[in-house]
Amino acid sequence: MIDLDTLVRLCPPPATPPPVVDWARAERALGAALPADYKQLVETYGGGLFDETIWLLAPDSAHPDCDLHAQARERDEILADLWEFEEKPAALLEPGARVLPWAYEEGSGAFLYWLARPGQHPDEWTVLYNEGRGPLWERHDMGCVAFLLAVLTGTAETAYFGHLYEVLKPTEHGFTAADRILGEAGP
Repeated sequence: MIDLDTLVRLCPPPATPPPVVDWARAERALGAALPADYKQLVETYGGGLFDETIWLLAPDSAHPDCDLHAQARERDEILADLWEFEEKPAALLEPGARVLPWAYEEGSGAFLYWLARPGQHPDEWTVLYNEGRGPLWERHDMGCVAFLLAVLTGTAETAYFGHLYEVLKPTEHGFTAADRILGEAGP
């Protein structure tokens, strides 16, 4: 996959491989198949933090803040409550459409979701960014790896991640595994 190869060259993954994911079990627990680019991303990096800004969620993470399943449940509850008094994004008005989180922005409350539409293959899902503490949603017609790469290189057409490139002006990009930041999880 070209985007993942480019991402790996730009931002090397940890030297220690991430835990192996049982994708069939993970997808059953989530109630949805997952995009191939996301699976390759998690198999390469695992859960953790890109450029001290974007937390990648991974199935069965020992850390609830990085666990895809825990965050999906939490986001479902939060959004259900939110949409009782706030209008849903237009993309979610289609019957059966839903969002699934795959990452979030450090310290902002903002989440990156896939827009999962009925009858659409997961590899065709696109990215939705929700500012977290407000009603604005931004749609990006690309998969998660392409979006992540665009954000890290400053080429994403987004009102939200411009600060990453403008403020940090990274000359080197980094990824830190969740265990290094949050500590080794116990049994």
